[in-house]
Amino acid sequence: FQGVTPAFIIYNLVQRYTKPGDLVVDPMAGSGTTIDVCEEEGRKAVGYDVNPQHPKVKYNDSRKMPLDNNSVDMVFIDSPYGDNVNYSNDPADIGKISAEDENFYIELEKVAKEINRILKPGKVIGWLIGDQWVKRKFTPVGFKVYSMLEKYFEPIDVISVARRGQSSHTGVWHYRAKKFNFFLRGFKYLLIMKKPIGTKVSTEPRPKINWKKYK
Repeated sequence: FQGVTPAFIIYNLVQRYTKPGDLVVDPMAGSGTTIDVCEEEGRKAVGYDVNPQHPKVKYNDSRKMPLDNNSVDMVFIDSPYGDNVNYSNDPADIGKISAEDENFYIELEKVAKEINRILKPGKVIGWLIGDQWVKRKFTPVGFKVYSMLEKYFEPIDVISVARRGQSSHTGVWHYRAKKFNFFLRGFKYLLIMKKPIGTKVSTEPRPKINWKKYK
């Protein structure tokens, strides 16, 4: 399945910002990595996607989720960063819109608003996003999404996540990078934010993280 999210990213977010029994939602769950990690770590999980690839991921558009206001303890989302990957044939798939098209960000903002609605005040969202280089043009998707998210959430951190096993590591991409003079996109942004309330995200000590558990 293209665009599979590394489990260690979700694991670290779950360990840092949730406790056993909390509800974690992934609005674009795809192959269900978020569900698998949450079940392993004793968290409840709900995953939606317009192209479910996991038996526990439900078909649903991320712009309108069937969840109550202020009912979710954490949201993780690994959204498209343009139309570079063919995720599905569903017309509701935001990944069919180019990152050079302003409509792409308009639709992602609808997702952000919905996440803000379902997330409990003070709770955390982790949004994984990458930039785009297509036909000699660079689009800073990560910066654009960060700027949009600031309308609804307070920033906690921005993490640079190395991309492992990506197609950009192959010889053809090295050739293109040299020919057209661009840097290979070796990372994605993990944008960590919280829904504001006036109180900070809990800084109570968490169990020691087993960094080697997910690779």
